[in-house]
Amino acid sequence: MNFIKPILCSALLATVLTSCGGGAKVLSTPIENIDSSPLKVSELTETQQHTWGHLDLVSDTIPGMSVEKAYNEIIMNKPGKTVIVAVIDSGIDIEHEDLNGVIWTNEKEIPNNGIDDDKNGYVDDIHGWNFLGDTYQEQLEYVRLLASGDTSNPDYARAEKEYNEEYTKYTNLKTQYDRILQQLTYADNLISKKLNKTNYTLADLETIKPGTDEELTTAVTVGKYILSLGFDDVDAAKADLKGSAESIIERLNYNLNKDFKGRKTGDNPDDLTDVGYGNGNVLPVVKDESHGTHVAGIIAAERNNGIGVNGVANNVQIMSLRVVSNGDEYDKDVALGIRYAVDNGAKIINGSFGKYYSPHSDWVRDAIAYASKHDVLIVMAAGNEGLDLDKDDHHYPTDNIDNGEELVDNFISVGALAPEYGPTMVADYSNYGKINVDVFAPGSKIYSTTPENEYKSYGGTSMASPAVAGVAALIRSYYPKLSAAQVKQVILDSGLPLKTKVIVGGDPSNEKDFSELSKSGKIVNAYNALILASQVK
Repeated sequence: MNFIKPILCSALLATVLTSCGGGAKVLSTPIENIDSSPLKVSELTETQQHTWGHLDLVSDTIPGMSVEKAYNEIIMNKPGKTVIVAVIDSGIDIEHEDLNGVIWTNEKEIPNNGIDDDKNGYVDDIHGWNFLGDTYQEQLEYVRLLASGDTSNPDYARAEKEYNEEYTKYTNLKTQYDRILQQLTYADNLISKKLNKTNYTLADLETIKPGTDEELTTAVTVGKYILSLGFDDVDAAKADLKGSAESIIERLNYNLNKDFKGRKTGDNPDDLTDVGYGNGNVLPVVKDESHGTHVAGIIAAERNNGIGVNGVANNVQIMSLRVVSNGDEYDKDVALGIRYAVDNGAKIINGSFGKYYSPHSDWVRDAIAYASKHDVLIVMAAGNEGLDLDKDDHHYPTDNIDNGEELVDNFISVGALAPEYGPTMVADYSNYGKINVDVFAPGSKIYSTTPENEYKSYGGTSMASPAVAGVAALIRSYYPKLSAAQVKQVILDSGLPLKTKVIVGGDPSNEKDFSELSKSGKIVNAYNALILASQVK
């Protein structure tokens, strides 16, 4: 399909920074020379840890998005228009105490009557749609390719090489973790008896005098080593190691298992016309399926309700589309999920997922173009492999082909920031690229909602993307006449352009100018975005 790029008021947007009269001034940089400002060297307080993405670079010396400043100085108590934001992700706990008041409801559908009342092709889609049915575990896309045996596929050799590397890596990791857990279990039994308690800290271990007891000496040495890795106590260490070991086993048993069949919906994932599969239950299948709930909270957790966290945006309804399994999503589900969101009133779509093989990438590109045609903005995570996507352009979904011209102007790719301004400001895992990444936003150590009324801190470009989707929702709420293309341009133009050199890919020897890591060279700033949005005619 040919993509026609809509006309964008680029000339206007290029001049509003200097030519518009009235209103507050958009900050070109936070101060005269941000690189000479005092860096924050003290540890973040607990409150700052939970809210750093909303803080302000000038007043807090933390590279947040100035969200609270925007509410305090611009939004205040002004009413706004409700914006539907579709979250294409894993299941969302729509009953969560901090989300249940912001969940989209399809008023045209009568709940649980088994009838497609609004005739949109989805029966009882009250809060969105679950394209996965009961599926939770899935293969990675390149494993599905290898399982097909299609050696004529141009990606087959690349997939085979990656599979061999990954399978060896995770097999070795399983052996290592099994050994560590075995040693810790043995040491823990001896230490617990000596201390007469089951949980203990590094300080507790310092009080033990093993004397000539060689077994106890070895146990204390093991305990000290593990707790010195940053764990507060042995219970935290055991939980972390056990969780990591389980993730490794899942990787081997499901994601990298060529014989595993995860899909349970009965449709043909290679036939885009085979529709109607799935169901209307958008809740997580298991508690550990927390990704979608976390993403939803970043966007729109109920603000100022006295519990939990504040989302970036008010005036939002979250539409839940369960598409992302514990493995790689299917292109068909992504394409249909985007089209569902567009057809059912979403004005913004957040996609905190991605992969490096996409057999039906054309279906997804067509859906992105469909969203563009209907004035829907799509915000996507840039990925977590620390790659320069301009050199490794196999990341999907994307808005171009082979680093070529953008095919649409409604698509924002987001890299992740860590909460320290300076050389380590870019998260070590974040992908980057002057062509393929548009902007950066807070993504590491983000505190948000998780299933069953809980809250945790997660990190990834998965967390940076919904932060930007929240800013987009603010713009579309208070300036609803702006098009998706204009909202994108406002977000990119209004960010803070920083001059500092930063480490990328977690490699201290790989230092780059921050301005070269994305198309805009900026970090998203909600305060500036609302000012600029108010000036676009």
